[in-house]
Amino acid sequence: MSLTESCRNELRTAISQLNGRCLYSAAKWAAEQLVGIKQDPAKYTPSNTRFQRGSSSICRRFRTNEISSTLVAGVSYVSTPVMEEDEVVDSDFYLLAKSYFDCREYRRAAHVLRDQTGKKSVFLRCYALYLAGEKRKEEEMIELEGPLGKSDAVNRELISLERELSTLRKNGTMDPFILYLYGLVLKDKGSENLARIVLVESVNSYPWNWNSWLELQSLCTTIDILNSINLNNHWMKDFFLASTYQELRMHNEALTKYEYLQGTFGFSNYLQAQIAKAQYSLREFEQVEVVFEELLRNDPYRVEDMDMYSNVLYAKECFSALSYLAHRVFTTDKYRPESCCIIGNYYSLKGQHEKSVVYFRRALKLNKNYLSAWTLMGHEYVEMKNTPAAIDAYRRAVDINPCDYRAWYGLGQAYEMMHMPFYALHYFRKSVFLQPNDSRLWIAMAQCYETEQLHMLEEAIKCYRRAANCNDSEAIALNQLAKLHHALGRDEEAAFYYKKDLERMEAEEREGPNMVEALIFLATHCRAHNRFEDAEVYCTRLLDYTGPEKETAKSMLRGMRMAQSSFPAMDVEHFPP
Repeated sequence: MSLTESCRNELRTAISQLNGRCLYSAAKWAAEQLVGIKQDPAKYTPSNTRFQRGSSSICRRFRTNEISSTLVAGVSYVSTPVMEEDEVVDSDFYLLAKSYFDCREYRRAAHVLRDQTGKKSVFLRCYALYLAGEKRKEEEMIELEGPLGKSDAVNRELISLERELSTLRKNGTMDPFILYLYGLVLKDKGSENLARIVLVESVNSYPWNWNSWLELQSLCTTIDILNSINLNNHWMKDFFLASTYQELRMHNEALTKYEYLQGTFGFSNYLQAQIAKAQYSLREFEQVEVVFEELLRNDPYRVEDMDMYSNVLYAKECFSALSYLAHRVFTTDKYRPESCCIIGNYYSLKGQHEKSVVYFRRALKLNKNYLSAWTLMGHEYVEMKNTPAAIDAYRRAVDINPCDYRAWYGLGQAYEMMHMPFYALHYFRKSVFLQPNDSRLWIAMAQCYETEQLHMLEEAIKCYRRAANCNDSEAIALNQLAKLHHALGRDEEAAFYYKKDLERMEAEEREGPNMVEALIFLATHCRAHNRFEDAEVYCTRLLDYTGPEKETAKSMLRGMRMAQSSFPAMDVEHFPP
């Protein structure tokens, strides 16, 4: 049996089992990958398959290297036997409990299974108790602090669940699903090391439960931890590694893994969305936009991940496209956090910041841990000059994910607005540590060093250099480097950076005050070093302008003619009158 057929058969069985265990999000993920598997051309023709994306950008990333048609040859994957269900006697009780569970009556479901001893029943009973505790915790948070407030509410079922599940593990009566739940309970109680061990056991014995992989991923906070865990070489491990690389900001490694997986799962919308996320982190906005447009063509009612697409449209100031996307998700499912964030971005781009905040707060009422909404709401408060509210929003974001560089950057901006550069510098340093390839962060830190309180110009120069090496799309770094070197009396270095800035502006066909500034400085510098021909070139270009720079250029040309008159051997007839 080929690897493709093996993946397909395993996923079909896993979907049925995951649905039977009420792990619906994991079942949905598995079903999406099942449909995403490339069809055998000998069995399926374009006329009888739903996915006719042959030459579409959905099948590959926008890189020069091609992807293989199957998972890399020579890689040996372990064969994990699909577990058999054990429920015969308990089946009627289980069906009733599952019906209660699906109606979100978790305690009734647990009560029905109180005397059942089968592994399937034990899992559902414990899982129902866990979700009942989570539901009560959410209610207490709203009652005590409001929907967006902080609270010390905890899941009161964790202690009893840990006691029962630890006994089951000691007795060796756990199946992979109960191991997953035990790992979840341990993680919530803060026993991260043991939780990792238990979750590794779970995914090694049943690798198709994506929920278990995600919980394990949340515990792999460094590359050293990731390398230390002992995982079977199942093809699901590649999905896990790619996702974890992305969380660890190893975006190129993540892209390589996802590209590799596309060999078998070439039509997976999940893979394309993840590739777009990695490219977004690398600020490859043009490619990200193409991928999301293709995703929406193939899955027009998709809401998941579309808030990232709205961020791209916002950054590119695509009013009409963002308006269309906002209307689309509003009519599809307006009470999703992603939908609220997209609409918030739309109002922000229109400059209606108060209305934008309303929608970000609505997103947080739907999911108080929705990271993007906290960060974007912080940005809106910065625009509204409500610094305390912005700081609170950013702090809530870093509480949820300390690796979110945007929130650290926002905190730096907020403290800079409050004229507290030492605090701002601390947060800017955090942001560049997490995202060292973003020129905007280096520029923000450099500007902080330039403030009167710090006035650390040498450090500012180092930051601008890093920004210039990180593809400074806003074209700030080179001009600032030239200005700082000139202020420090280093005219040769200043001339070098002005010339580089001038070359870049010419290549991008940009005009503006920076070009005038560069031309005047270079003309003055060349004249001071008796490089009259170069100075004339720069002055001649300044004659095309209509402002005071034109008179400055004329004056410099006359001055050079007079200076050259003292050198009779030099031909000066080429200077204009």
